[in-house]
Amino acid sequence: MSSDLCGSSLLLALPDDMFSVITSSLSPRDVCSLGLSCPGLNAVASSDKVWLSQCNKLGIKLLPFSTLVEWRKGVSSYKALCRFLVSIHPLIGIWVHQNPELGNVVYVMPGFLSVVGCRIIPQTIGPLGLEDGPLFWTSVFEILCKSDGSTAFFLHGREQGADYVYPGLFKSVDRNCNVLLLEVEVLHQRDEIDEGTEIPFSRLESDDREMLLDFVTRKVRGIIPDTATAISFPPYRTDEVDSQQDFTVLHERRLLLLQMYERMLNPTEFGSSEAGDGDQVIEQILRKSSSTDGGQENQSILHQFLRSSDRVGLCLRAATMELSFHMAWPHMDDDQSILYKMPMEPPDECHKYAGLWGGAYGWPPTRVSEEKAGEALFLISISYEVTKWGKKLMIGTKILEGTSYVEHPNGSATFTANVDEPALEAFPSYGAEDSNSIDSFGGESIASGYGFRNPGSEPGSLFVLSNGLLCFVSEESRTVLTLQRFDLADLLKRGERLPLLLPPVSNYVYPMRWYVTPYSGISDS
Repeated sequence: MSSDLCGSSLLLALPDDMFSVITSSLSPRDVCSLGLSCPGLNAVASSDKVWLSQCNKLGIKLLPFSTLVEWRKGVSSYKALCRFLVSIHPLIGIWVHQNPELGNVVYVMPGFLSVVGCRIIPQTIGPLGLEDGPLFWTSVFEILCKSDGSTAFFLHGREQGADYVYPGLFKSVDRNCNVLLLEVEVLHQRDEIDEGTEIPFSRLESDDREMLLDFVTRKVRGIIPDTATAISFPPYRTDEVDSQQDFTVLHERRLLLLQMYERMLNPTEFGSSEAGDGDQVIEQILRKSSSTDGGQENQSILHQFLRSSDRVGLCLRAATMELSFHMAWPHMDDDQSILYKMPMEPPDECHKYAGLWGGAYGWPPTRVSEEKAGEALFLISISYEVTKWGKKLMIGTKILEGTSYVEHPNGSATFTANVDEPALEAFPSYGAEDSNSIDSFGGESIASGYGFRNPGSEPGSLFVLSNGLLCFVSEESRTVLTLQRFDLADLLKRGERLPLLLPPVSNYVYPMRWYVTPYSGISDS
């Protein structure tokens, strides 16, 4: 082998297509490191072909290839697009909070050069079912991709009869993040403050955190233009012309919001002319603080946080916390504006039925179609767990209920099934001749008694039907819960966005005292 085909020269001699195939097996970080090794490799490793393969690898479960190509039109390069995909990839999925008890489900999905946080509204099934009728949702937040791949965060809310967006920063610290925290971020630390004495936002009293979030959102808000409220992501279309028109609208919407972001993202200064003199504003906040009655230490912590910077801003922080679980439901902190990522097992050979399911109670066991019209929609997350006695259980955790009054709070195990124990009774197929059972498991369903950890239960059986449905039949009450696999992204693209009703902080996580949602009347109409 000649000396000029050694080391980097050997790689540089490869055709571009072969080089991109080889680098596709590397991580984005490794590709960047490869580019730093020499100028020649940097030029090749920065090519769009190399980074298109990286984008395709990241987006293969999220975006069709044609959408990646469309997204490329709005950024400077595929490398910039990959930067964005790496930062938002951990957010995709289902996020929950235990209040209100009907359920608080926020599904984060790709928008258009963005991700959108969509709250699923508790609802009954409409006259067309969900296969031909809409799933109701409303917006919580979105994170847009700038031209260079950096992010622009907007919180959504409604105040004074108008829809607003609230710009802030997005901070992703871990690809395995399991919590999303809405916080006030110190943006410019005073020179006299030592780094070791910084007070994190989480250390403040809950009422003080809420007060500061309200203070900052009032300073940074901007009314959403009508042209930016039409669509947030490409809706389901069967016509290619309509799809291209949607992309045009979405391109214009994104540019408008990014212009607003650059114009509005001015850090809130305690000493700005709008806020008033800095010391006066701090004193006003301290006087309003609930920690005044909570002891000198709490008041001192708030004072130290306020004094640490003359500029603060809104921040969405993706972090990893050590969480404990009751069955498949995370234990939650009610005092902070936090969404918790719902662990969703992908189905495999050993866990065939893991994942998200949706359905309703009632006979006959059918899909969520017009036959189920008027019934409450349930979202159930199915996971697997091995007990300390060695029993392998399938757990159906309720994360959303479409009734006006709940008998059991969300997070309750609607049913459990013993994977190694077949049902003792046959499937009651009377009136459902097309629904033959191909497998069954003995188990228990939730029954009388209100509570989260120890509700009542009654024996029952989980049946797997030949048409792909799951059907849990309770032995004593004879109630029947029928479930089908749900693809929330697909349902939302066919869905209907409801108008915002709540101010921004409450729209992010409902207050503790709420047991119903303000959308119950709208979604049932």
